[in-house]
Amino acid sequence: MTGHRPFSELTKGFTPERRARVAAKAAQLREAMTLEELRKAHDLSQEEVAASLSVGQPAIAKLEKRADMHVSNLRRYIEALGGTLEITAHFGNESVVVENIGEPTAAA
Repeated sequence: MTGHRPFSELTKGFTPERRARVAAKAAQLREAMTLEELRKAHDLSQEEVAASLSVGQPAIAKLEKRADMHVSNLRRYIEALGGTLEITAHFGNESVVVENIGEPTAAA
């Protein structure tokens, strides 16, 4: 025996309360992901994202490890995954979506 069992088998004895806690924790984990985790969650390889952005795979590996980057690069990466980037500023109980950040500017 390999010791591997389906998750459903491992959790079938959980109480409804424990199932709710597990579901809440899973939802919380989905709310915060690294770029690498986000890419993997969308079942994409670094090579696929690189092709979409017309860059090499090493550029994607480097981007995923960066702690600081241009918002425009982050926007392009997210769009390559099929998403859209939205930046929200929080002020106490107020939230404001910041627009036009990292988007190409129109020529004057």
